Amino acid sequence: MTAPLSPGEEGNPADIANEDEDSLVRYDAMTHELKIFMDGVLHYLGDHPDLRVDGNQIVHSYKSRLKDREHLREKLKRKRSEGRPISTEDLFSRVTDLAGVRIIHLFQEHFGHIDSLVRRKVEAGDWVLGERATAYTWDPEAAEFFKGFDLEVVQKPTAYTSVHYLVRPRADSPLCCEVQVRTLFEEIWGEVDHQINYPVPTENLACKEQIKVLSKIVGAGSRLLDSLHRVHRSLEAGN
Repeated sequence: MTAPLSPGEEGNPADIANEDEDSLVRYDAMTHELKIFMDGVLHYLGDHPDLRVDGNQIVHSYKSRLKDREHLREKLKRKRSEGRPISTEDLFSRVTDLAGVRIIHLFQEHFGHIDSLVRRKVEAGDWVLGERATAYTWDPEAAEFFKGFDLEVVQKPTAYTSVHYLVRPRADSPLCCEVQVRTLFEEIWGEVDHQINYPVPTENLACKEQIKVLSKIVGAGSRLLDSLHRVHRSLEAGN
């Protein structure tokens, strides 16, 4: 195995290629176990019977993915160019999105049910949080909502909105799954943003402005859905 390069060290191109290949081979060797852990997280949250409220399923849909090998290669190159190289030894502690699960729900007010399920698994000792869960949002009103939970609230200038958990089966395990929880409206914004800004952010001013406008529409749409839901429940209760 090639010796890891020091941070900021440019190194011989052949050594760099060997170092990255060693990391990719290590990832290859771990993908089977990563997938088993990821699938367990996916179905625990996606299919849990407690996420059925008033006869309706809280989870609208869910998806999962293992990181594409070539995308990982690009990430290793990008981190090195930023002066923060990732070695074979610290691959699984530094790259925490090798396995990802996304849980999508309709109403923001249902988020608490999903958060409670994650906490229940942690309290039972089945999962360990790799770090404090984080709610990313640009919306001050949404930020206030998330402050009601045990979350680090971060306002991102990119208008990205989602709650992230890093779960491991135990603290020293190389297995880690990033869980993203967001509303269906936020998922639409995320998919559009991904197509426009990944892997290379757009430099087109009109696209930049319109993606910001879309984020405002998403925020208003999420609040409208919650309002509709509350009115509907009130009518059903005869109030």
